[in-house]
Amino acid sequence: MAGRSGAGDAEAPGRGCLVLLLLAACARGEAEPEPGPGVYSLRGNSWQIRNGNGSVRVGAAAVPGSVHSGLVTGGVIQDPYYRFNDDAYRWIALDNWTYSRTFTLPSDVSKWKRVNLVCDGLDTVATILINNIAVGTSNNMFRRYTFDCTDVIKETNLIEVRFLSAVSYAAQQNARHSNYPVPPECPPPQQNGECHVNFIRKEQCSFSWDWGPSFPTQGIWKDIRIEMYNICHLTYLTATTIYDEKTQRWSVEAESFYDVVFSKPVEGELTVKIPSLLTQQTYNIVLELGAGSRSKVTLNINQNATVDRWWPNGHGNQTGYNMTVIFTIRGEYHIEKSIMVYFRTVELVQEPIPGSPGLSFYFKINGLPIFIKGSNWIPADAFLDRVTFDVLQNLLQSTVDANMNTLRVWGGGVYEQDEFYNLCDELGIMIWQDFMFACALYPIDNSFVNSVKAEITHQIRRLKSHPSIIIWSGNNENEAALALNWFHIPSSNITLYLDDYVHLYVNNIREIVLEEDRTRPYIASSPTNGEESIQEKWVAKNPYDVRYGDTHYYNYITDCWDWTHFPKTRFASEYGFQSWPSLSTLERVSSPEDWYYNSSFTDHRQHQIAGNKKLLHQTQIHFNLSQAKDPLQNFRDTLYLTQVMQAQCIKTQTEFYRRSQSEIIDGHGLTMGALYWQLNDIWQAPSWASIEYGGKWKMLHYFARRFFAPVLPVAFEDHGTLLIYGISDLHTDHQLVLQIKVYQWSLMEPVCVYATAYFTLKARSSAPVYKETTDNLLRRCGCSRYNCVVTFYLEANGQQIGPRNYYLLSSLKDAQMLRKPQFNATISQQGEMYRIILRTTSIAPYVWLDVGDLPGRFDDNGFLMLEETKLMTFHPWRPTSISELKRSLCVRSLMDVY
Repeated sequence: MAGRSGAGDAEAPGRGCLVLLLLAACARGEAEPEPGPGVYSLRGNSWQIRNGNGSVRVGAAAVPGSVHSGLVTGGVIQDPYYRFNDDAYRWIALDNWTYSRTFTLPSDVSKWKRVNLVCDGLDTVATILINNIAVGTSNNMFRRYTFDCTDVIKETNLIEVRFLSAVSYAAQQNARHSNYPVPPECPPPQQNGECHVNFIRKEQCSFSWDWGPSFPTQGIWKDIRIEMYNICHLTYLTATTIYDEKTQRWSVEAESFYDVVFSKPVEGELTVKIPSLLTQQTYNIVLELGAGSRSKVTLNINQNATVDRWWPNGHGNQTGYNMTVIFTIRGEYHIEKSIMVYFRTVELVQEPIPGSPGLSFYFKINGLPIFIKGSNWIPADAFLDRVTFDVLQNLLQSTVDANMNTLRVWGGGVYEQDEFYNLCDELGIMIWQDFMFACALYPIDNSFVNSVKAEITHQIRRLKSHPSIIIWSGNNENEAALALNWFHIPSSNITLYLDDYVHLYVNNIREIVLEEDRTRPYIASSPTNGEESIQEKWVAKNPYDVRYGDTHYYNYITDCWDWTHFPKTRFASEYGFQSWPSLSTLERVSSPEDWYYNSSFTDHRQHQIAGNKKLLHQTQIHFNLSQAKDPLQNFRDTLYLTQVMQAQCIKTQTEFYRRSQSEIIDGHGLTMGALYWQLNDIWQAPSWASIEYGGKWKMLHYFARRFFAPVLPVAFEDHGTLLIYGISDLHTDHQLVLQIKVYQWSLMEPVCVYATAYFTLKARSSAPVYKETTDNLLRRCGCSRYNCVVTFYLEANGQQIGPRNYYLLSSLKDAQMLRKPQFNATISQQGEMYRIILRTTSIAPYVWLDVGDLPGRFDDNGFLMLEETKLMTFHPWRPTSISELKRSLCVRSLMDVY
């Protein structure tokens, strides 16, 4: 931070805290300054909360925080996630709550020309008072609010944030919208949720979802502070990079936004420099009066500098550069701030495909087509103040550890906190960013649309500097909802809703995206037919058309091992199957009386209609259900089997998408994305997640680490022929051999071994590398479908490349000669990790090592064990010991259920 010199009259540029506050406000590229001169933070535990009639009061409530968290801290309620508390604590969301505290400012507070109260996140509907005078209102959780309190602020102050129940507000707004209904009204009864969430700009899933509870929170969920200045204030600072194909040179577009309160235009010099790229330029800028003053400059990178690009995980480094911005006024006063700049390009390619109707749909990063591998992200907790940096780091590190390169931030949650996007930048996780609209139609009255416009503008300016974000998407499934008439709108009225849709997502949101950020593509919805949807006036007749855009696909009835049911789509952005979390996760929020599959607790936690029945239906297609007479053992077995089923189903479907990336069959194919639903859980319940609430990996996540491997062989049968494809995400061709080994279930030595000749596996492609009729393979190896399994892996110069894979020739409930193995585990410590030598007496499918509630993960789990000995590593997330690990470790396989 640089100081100032000289003096002048009261309104001379540079007087007061202009320099100091500008510097603080630039700290992270947006107005979330560190406390300093001119900035007074109101964060901390000095708040009190009370309900509408004052019968419930809690002191020392934390901000950022929520009413529920404050009530837990104050001992008024227990864990909201425990058993049926989401229903028992419904009264909290139906009441109105007030946050209040006193704060003291410097005695010379009156010297400031402008004093603002800045609220980065109010959840959601509130009136804000300072010294008993209303200074503003809020009704949008996703906006930043700035309230002028210059005339009411004193040295000692009382602030009150009076919240109105989000449930009550949504119902009121719905009642006022009397011209025509805006569906849906309420969630299905199975979700135990609240109604009319589409009438409030709030986390949509907070009113319930089919994987989450209803906790319509109230609170100050982000930063809140007093900002004081005399001249102007920097509200946003963004930096995006542009590559000129003709000159093959990079430039940086630096954009800054100001609130100017000085009575005359403010002139100054803006110097931008990137020392490591030998680049520096100075610009004259003039700031006009008002909150919308804007400066955009282009910094051309020195042609003698070598720019390293930002790449997604698995494709290169995530190189960033330190860029320093210096703002000087009249040569006397200046600020200095450094931010990170990343160089990368993104392009969404939608173009005709030879031999196939429709259009492609794939991403190029830095000019290179990238197969998108990953999952969908939902809020990590119903109470967002509990989503700490450690929680984010664990989940995002788990993402890259499973060989993913992308997450889709789903549109029914929240725009994530800054730390989320910073971590994604550092880890190379690309982000498909939905705007926060999901599975509903929305009103388009002026007040609602104006609030949305402010929300979208704020979020783009806040987030556009992150290279991880590769696309903006207008909503989740709302094009499909209209096209397929989910809400049973009479045909005579459908045009009204189509016009509303275009007004919101095209005429308003799209226009803001085009104005604020032309460096990324925008699609109005997901799923969508992309350019084809535009040609059909933004709502296609069939947004699930596999020849265009992206698709969502769920099917819990047909056999998930039968790949012929899967859509051979251009891009699979949602697909999945449920499973239950482990007992160690459920134990924290339940009691022993809940631990059987048809208990009131398991029914209450299952928010998908008939979800528990669907889980068992899909499981018993290929596996025997538990026959254990002990209810607890039966419950453990069932939890395990649902995870086995989920993992195997999504493995089959993901491998189908990956092998479809380079081929067209019957006009379909060239699949370039696989994002299964979903990565993480919001609470302890059955869901589509691969990571349980608390961070524990389900079997699916271990499977994902293998089926998303950069080099992978996959097998399937087609009309009696076994085919194995080689898949590569690598940037260069490789000479490889496919090794095939067939095992009888009863033997630990292969009965048949075969190696192909060397072949070329081309970069970023999928191609068949082996083909043989299944009957011929069985005859050659002396097998039947029921007593053998096919395993295979790729090899280069005698070294295995990528994971070993397998193909099951029959349902395992029909498998013959499988034996129940006896396991023995030897544990030793190596630094902070633990080495486990696992021994088995027979072949074991779906071997599962569980250490209960001991936090950590294994380097491999849920595997098919073919050898007598396997070496593994356990990575604890807190200090532990060999003795604790031995006490906690349980090893099982499928035959322990049978």
